[in-house]
Amino acid sequence: MNAPRIAVLIPCYNEESTISETVRDFRKALPRAVIHVYDNNSTDDTARVARKAGARVTGEPLQGKGHVIRSMFREVEADVYVMVDGDRTYPAESVHELLAPVLEGRADMAVGDRHSNESYRLENKRPFHQAGNALIPWLINRLWHADLRDVMSGYRAFNRRFVKQIAVLTAGFEVETELTLNALDARMRIVEIPVRYRDRPAGSFSKLHTFRDGWRILVLILAILKDYRPLFFFGLIAAIFALAGSLSGAIPVVDFLRFRFVYHVPLAILATGLGILSMISLSIGLVLDTLTRQHRIRTEISLKNG
Repeated sequence: MNAPRIAVLIPCYNEESTISETVRDFRKALPRAVIHVYDNNSTDDTARVARKAGARVTGEPLQGKGHVIRSMFREVEADVYVMVDGDRTYPAESVHELLAPVLEGRADMAVGDRHSNESYRLENKRPFHQAGNALIPWLINRLWHADLRDVMSGYRAFNRRFVKQIAVLTAGFEVETELTLNALDARMRIVEIPVRYRDRPAGSFSKLHTFRDGWRILVLILAILKDYRPLFFFGLIAAIFALAGSLSGAIPVVDFLRFRFVYHVPLAILATGLGILSMISLSIGLVLDTLTRQHRIRTEISLKNG
């Protein structure tokens, strides 16, 4: 049998100081792989340096990591894919451990887990980043009944089915979380492999904005809940409306029971309106849940058919 075609995908924006070493590290670890660097409008010499190091360089005009990964998934042809950041924070020597479950058919996506060995906590000194990296997995694990440690890792391996079937819709750094959530919803197999994270070297700067990108990730989770678990999403809204309606309607009910007359008419009207909104929200959730189930059935059939 022929060896599987492996593509290394490196999204880049202003990584002139680290991209050469990143490309060379992965060329050494995977000498048969094709290394693709997608330059996202860098204002430095990232593209030239990457090309000189031996990578195939492609430009992506739409700004944002999500746009870059969408183009990579659409344009690059391979049997197995490795995605890694160009800042040299992830070790190339761990790539074989990351590829193993994908090549062996045990995983559709393998994720380089920075948290099990606490290397991210020891290397990354930004407390808000660490807080977000703890909060988001906790929330996802509760909502999707999963047991994942690192949902925002930029070091991953995929099989061809994953790359060609999973839709990438986000534009920014929330894309890794989107890949994880879509994989969970599609019931694809995820395996986490502990890797040793190292902080950026001197002269390299993170493009992450802690609060802005953290907010985007929370909005993404809500959007995916709405799209993929609409009964839960709209059921929660219905429950909030119902609770508010019950609280606001309590006083008019007490009025009627005590005096056989409603003195707090505005509260009675408010309670009625909230009750109607609750029923509408629940109805929307039920209808969309049926449509989502039909979509899942069609997706499963398409996955079985290749």
